[in-house]
Amino acid sequence: MILKSKICGVSDSKTLNYLVNHNYPPQFVGFIVNYPKSNRYVDKKKLKELLKINKKKSLYVAVLVNPDQNILGEIKDLPFDYYQLYNCDPNKIQFIKKKYNKKIITALTIEKAEDVKEHKLFKDITDIYLFDSKGYEKSIPFNHSLIENIKFNKEVMLAGNIQINDNLENFKKIADIIDISGGLETSGLKDISKIEIFLNKIKNLNNEA
Repeated sequence: MILKSKICGVSDSKTLNYLVNHNYPPQFVGFIVNYPKSNRYVDKKKLKELLKINKKKSLYVAVLVNPDQNILGEIKDLPFDYYQLYNCDPNKIQFIKKKYNKKIITALTIEKAEDVKEHKLFKDITDIYLFDSKGYEKSIPFNHSLIENIKFNKEVMLAGNIQINDNLENFKKIADIIDISGGLETSGLKDISKIEIFLNKIKNLNNEA
């Protein structure tokens, strides 16, 4: 099985150009669209400029925390392939998916085993499950073993303080996609050298498969 990657919290053209032009680009690139508390947040004007960059082989993901109709209307014509939704109930996700014709990554924030069970509520509407920590922008971990032995009916994306020095082989056993953000930063900014290490580790891991 190929382990896919998502690099999230991209907010500048230098990083984005580097990602989409890489010999082994991430399958997904995420942008923080409506959560100003994050230092990775991109305002609408800057976002429109960023998204003019040709995505090539990658897919663009809008990261949205309980979005209202205003923000959904503002981004509906931007070239996003997926909406990654936090704090949305199944009815709202169903409505967004149908109205805006986007694939959905349902983000579930995990602290204990009970939190994982919520994935069943979204089994008929999500395209990808994302299991993240409760920290949102703070890049804190959660116990990945909580999802280790569960059979899911969709692809699983894994986030929560993943670092480039982690043994990615371990993640491959429980997830289809690794979602990394803070682990590729230095002093709060995306670090090209760390990105290069990460993408090469993913490449080498998949070549061994």
